[in-house]
Amino acid sequence: MKTIGLIGGMSWESSAVYYNIINRKVREILGGFHSAKSVMVTVNFAEIQELQFSEDWKSLDEMMIKAAKQLEAAGADFVVLCTNTMHLCSPAIVENISIPFLHIAHATGEKITAAGLKKVALLGTRFTMEKDFYKTYLFEHFGIEVIIPEEPEREIIHNTIYDELVQGVIKDESRQKFQQIIGNLGKNGAEGVILGCTEIPLLISLADVKIPVFDTSTIHAEMAVKWALD
Repeated sequence: MKTIGLIGGMSWESSAVYYNIINRKVREILGGFHSAKSVMVTVNFAEIQELQFSEDWKSLDEMMIKAAKQLEAAGADFVVLCTNTMHLCSPAIVENISIPFLHIAHATGEKITAAGLKKVALLGTRFTMEKDFYKTYLFEHFGIEVIIPEEPEREIIHNTIYDELVQGVIKDESRQKFQQIIGNLGKNGAEGVILGCTEIPLLISLADVKIPVFDTSTIHAEMAVKWALD
């Protein structure tokens, strides 16, 4: 079994989800007392959030490179970044480590392709929805078209993530707003929806909407197990 290197802390709630999914999946596959071999480096999300909002991606690159190098030095066989938005830093990470990096959009793209879908909606932070790193990756590697909500809806999603979900706050009224937004995206041709923030699955699940849901946290974590056991 390979050792999984996890960069977490963005937020720690989603890092706990990754750790849980990975270990449960290993036990499901191998049985008995098996658990995953892993190393986790966590960052202080307050520092990350401040740099995100000031658009200081150079400093964020440096923080992610440092964390990835710590994992490599600790014996990790590959790196998993336990967040969607910070994959904006993935090129810098890949350039500065000598072990593989498991991109969350790659794991998600494989799942969408396996489902036979070609047009999906993307929900996430404003950075994830409005910058091109996620949409471009899915189109260039899988030919998947990605659409995003209208600006007022993007504002609702972004604020819900930062003001509620990363704080561990789950509100029924926010779930209803997300359901309405996803319904509108379905009317605009979305065949499925990517929950492109690792905290969104704390609020929305397949049972809450009428189109297929792609929970990036679960997809990413389960592919990490596949890499670890291959």
